[in-house]
Amino acid sequence: MNPEVLDRWEERLQDIFEGCPYDVLDAALSHTVSKFPLDMKPFKDMIEGMRMDTRKCRYDSFEELYLYCYYVAGTVGLMSVPVMGIAPDSSLSSQTIYTASLHLGIGNQLTNILRDVGEDALRGRVYLPQDELAQFGLCDNDILSMRVTDKWREFMKEQIKRARFYFKQAEKGASQLDKSSRWPVWSSLMLYRKILEAIEENDYNNFTKRAYVGRSKKLLTLPLAYTKLYRHPVYSFTDCTSSNLGT
Repeated sequence: MNPEVLDRWEERLQDIFEGCPYDVLDAALSHTVSKFPLDMKPFKDMIEGMRMDTRKCRYDSFEELYLYCYYVAGTVGLMSVPVMGIAPDSSLSSQTIYTASLHLGIGNQLTNILRDVGEDALRGRVYLPQDELAQFGLCDNDILSMRVTDKWREFMKEQIKRARFYFKQAEKGASQLDKSSRWPVWSSLMLYRKILEAIEENDYNNFTKRAYVGRSKKLLTLPLAYTKLYRHPVYSFTDCTSSNLGT
């Protein structure tokens, strides 16, 4: 991937939204755009996230990392809600549901980052807040040397806690989507949570052990996710307030 390719993608994206697809794949998206009230901005922002990967491999703070997570994953939630639909009897505002969908993307991407620390390190990339590493007495060398220490374990506990916070926020919207769309969303949410559990079960060794959810656990999770179709919780104002774990 290079800047020229991404520039071309952005040009094609403009054409798609104007009903002039370049190929069959573009035509599929152009058809979707014609059927649902999709906004081009999340699509353009995702391309910007790919551009970030061509020029950046360190993040000074969580604020910087959050922006990256928004670009490459939070945008997916914003793209999906218009297609999935919101339940007619939803008890939340559409803005709250869109925010919850964005938070699911953030939680998923943070989980991807924590799962792939070792693989990214082999490529010389560290997708972790530098200032927070320093707070735990860690630095890039600790990541690149792939050593699991007590400092690393404590750092990872805080990072996992943050990812879980975003999943919790995402629940608000998952149960307010159109009923036919809830199962895949809840499945994603619950299975990604299990990746975090797998990291813990690996004693926070995400350098040389890949955290994954086995087939049996996946199969057991899907029926549980299906039960969420019939739950329609009502949230109070205090439930929707932000936490200091956010941005």
